[in-house]
Amino acid sequence: MEDRNIRADPAGEVTYSVAARRFHWWTVLLVATQIPLGLYMAYRGNKLDIWDGVTNTLYSSHKTLGMIIFLIVLARLIYRLALGAPPDEPTIERWQSIASHLNHWGLYLMLLIVPVLGYIGISLYPALDIFGLFSLPGIVAPNQDAASRVFYWHWLGAVAVALLVGVHVAAALFHYVIRKDGVMRRMLVRAGRLS
Repeated sequence: MEDRNIRADPAGEVTYSVAARRFHWWTVLLVATQIPLGLYMAYRGNKLDIWDGVTNTLYSSHKTLGMIIFLIVLARLIYRLALGAPPDEPTIERWQSIASHLNHWGLYLMLLIVPVLGYIGISLYPALDIFGLFSLPGIVAPNQDAASRVFYWHWLGAVAVALLVGVHVAAALFHYVIRKDGVMRRMLVRAGRLS
């Protein structure tokens, strides 16, 4: 079982593999950083109209994290499609299983679409500079009107990510705190070593 995306601990409880758990928690860390960073960056630049070194650093950081999130989620998706996932916790109801799968696949989809929209937006604007060190290659011809529309869809996608994450976290906490079943334990960093 260890060679798949599934692992059975010594007590026989099925958990995600170490690699799958690492992909998950790296994604959590990056998204938990990216969303507030993006909000503050947009507030500082667009609302306060402050365009200085700090704002440029925020934008460069946001672009860099977006590319990293895209690559990690893409690798994570390939890993999952190639190696599978543990079966659903046997105690959950069918509707919960369906909702869980819809939420997970929605997160995968949005965590790929949102960075792509961001990259298209910065290509259209164009705002391809990263920390003043280098410029990313543009993938479309500059068009600031189109950039505004794409950035709007990028923002809507980020809102969708935040909502999907909220549902995911609420469900995990429900299973961990109220139901006290093994759903969340399967993805904990120390899964397989906790009783």
